Amino acid sequence: MATTRSALTEGDIRTLVKGVTADERAEAAYKLCKVIETAPLTDQDRATAADILRVMAADAAEVVRRALSVSLKESLLVPRDVALKLARDVETVSLPMLNCSPVFKDSDLVEIVRLGGPVRQLAIARRPRLSRTVTGAIAEHGAERAVTAACANDNADFAEGALQEVMRRFEQHEKVLAAVAYRNVLPLSVIEKLAALVSDQVRDHLITHHALAPETALEISIRTTERATVDLVDQAGCTVDVRGFVSHLASSKRLTASLLLRALAQGHMTFFEWGVAELAGVPHHRTWLMIHDAGPLGLRAIYERAGLPARLFPAFRAAVDTFHAMEFDGGSRDLERFQERMLQRFLTQPQTAAREDVDYLLDKMDQLSAVARAQADIAETV
Repeated sequence: MATTRSALTEGDIRTLVKGVTADERAEAAYKLCKVIETAPLTDQDRATAADILRVMAADAAEVVRRALSVSLKESLLVPRDVALKLARDVETVSLPMLNCSPVFKDSDLVEIVRLGGPVRQLAIARRPRLSRTVTGAIAEHGAERAVTAACANDNADFAEGALQEVMRRFEQHEKVLAAVAYRNVLPLSVIEKLAALVSDQVRDHLITHHALAPETALEISIRTTERATVDLVDQAGCTVDVRGFVSHLASSKRLTASLLLRALAQGHMTFFEWGVAELAGVPHHRTWLMIHDAGPLGLRAIYERAGLPARLFPAFRAAVDTFHAMEFDGGSRDLERFQERMLQRFLTQPQTAAREDVDYLLDKMDQLSAVARAQADIAETV
């Protein structure tokens, strides 16, 4: 090891192996690492240095192993078996290597993500560069902090499927979703799904910072806002102050035909009545009489007065007729039975509604079917 000896003496090498104190050995280890990085080495020199590094990586003193890890964390010359040994060490030793070392293969990093625990996952997530293979493993197995860090890492390459997996696993975790939303580049499918999950502020960022066609941005904004509103109506039982709620929606230009149709298909007749009254500028009691008029003209007249689209009238007509045909007994399943019948009738009509409205109602049908199956299973076990 002639070249190395010019900077590292035989005494240094003996100290590495047999130094009296851990601090002495750590100082010698640091010196050896600098020589390996800076001195021109022959193949024989590298082999000798690698053997010495293996001895150091097995040193009983943590301070020696840490000196080795910190000194060689960015080196291309550290043997891969030494890097892997250090990666399995205690965290003070393993984290510098996991965070920086370029000698790991993707398969090494994937295995550590799967088995290494949240702290090691986080170190890997913050590496200067991550391939799709590694980010896919983080998306599937990573803890919340690691996934957030990887998504916030601009040099981490994510496949579309990995981002979808992140949203599936962490759809209730705002920090993770925000990290995804603030990535420089996102597939359209990810943007559309994110828009339904994140806060208004993050949704605005999605729309303004990604290359969306204006009509696509408008569609996402309207669709996600309306779905959130219908969910609010559901949860609030059509709210105590229906008039005030409807007035607020109208003032913010969110009281749309699509929203009224979705709400009506779920049985929110009172909300529909007040909504039509607001749009038509007609008192609620007169609107109620026209909507529930036994003749064929009342609903159409108030519907047209409200400025609602003619193509959707058959769907609204079907909803009102179904409501009148229902026999409500005051039981707990009144609303559920109405929703089932209304959705079935609507979806068997000639399709006049927009595709997203049909998809939305189909989703509701699936939810109702799932609830019915669950209730049936419970009944069978009783």
